[in-house]
Amino acid sequence: MRTTTSFLLLALITVLTTNSSVSAQEAPPEKGSSAKPEGAEQDREIQRRIRSFGRIELGPDDVAVYEAPPEGFKSERTDIPHGKLEMVTYDSKTVGTERKMLVYTPPGYDPEKKYPVLYLLHGIGGDETEWNRFANPQPMLDGLIADGKAVPMIVVMPNGRAQKNDRAEGNIMASAPAFAVFERDLLDDVIPAIEKKYSVDTDRTQRAIAGLSMGGGQSFNFGLQNLDTFAWVAPFSAAPNTKAPEELIPDVDRAKEKLKLLWISCGNQDGLISISQRMHRFLKENDIPHVWHVDGHGHDAAHWSSSLYWFAQSVFQEDPYALPKKAHGQKSGS
Repeated sequence: MRTTTSFLLLALITVLTTNSSVSAQEAPPEKGSSAKPEGAEQDREIQRRIRSFGRIELGPDDVAVYEAPPEGFKSERTDIPHGKLEMVTYDSKTVGTERKMLVYTPPGYDPEKKYPVLYLLHGIGGDETEWNRFANPQPMLDGLIADGKAVPMIVVMPNGRAQKNDRAEGNIMASAPAFAVFERDLLDDVIPAIEKKYSVDTDRTQRAIAGLSMGGGQSFNFGLQNLDTFAWVAPFSAAPNTKAPEELIPDVDRAKEKLKLLWISCGNQDGLISISQRMHRFLKENDIPHVWHVDGHGHDAAHWSSSLYWFAQSVFQEDPYALPKKAHGQKSGS
């Protein structure tokens, strides 16, 4: 188990120190951009190396729970109310500087109401703008809320690189330790800043954490080790920064009691799938209820935006497992 994780981490370091980020390359160039052909070739090489991290071995549980999202699921609709995106600056005592985070407030945000909050984390090559660049969370959530499929919520997209120069530049792997430091920044600085500025429900059952790749590992690590803070945890294609299941869940009964929903996804073409598979096996062996969704994507934006689409319809719901499911079933470990 430890050998496999060490190998994957070494492979990840090799890729990230010789190429651009695993996650930043997922955002397609905007229309009219002058992206160089060699950049696209480099992206393909990164994907090739990810697929070669380790042999992908799929088991009977490694199947899709949900169908593909409908066409246009993250496109703006003109016939519905729109939420708001704003860049917010906060004082980070953890880092010793002012930092930025992108915040979504739902349509009709009312300071007299109390809203649940989803903290949405990016990958190792991204920043506070990454989710907005490739997943269009504002129109996606606007549509889900308008259709009554998602609870009106605040979504916070912080910068998970907790260091003074928090830009994804140079040797981005050198900043990997800052992603671990972000646990303190999130708990001690980000959450208090959000709860001071916005009208939020501060009960743990109204707070969720989710993320992609490196942010998926953070979601596992920070969410499961802070169950008094987060009741909803959703890692998407978690990276090798993910700690061992036994370390994250030393008390199985407490996890069962505290977790409202543990929602895990990965693509069946993703060379990092063994990390999430290991967690799924542990959860199943210990009868810890969770969702394990494996679609046909790789380590890419299509998987992450699709995962956000489906998780957004489960988080903060009275019955987190009520979504339509395929014939093989949805809820695992129960």
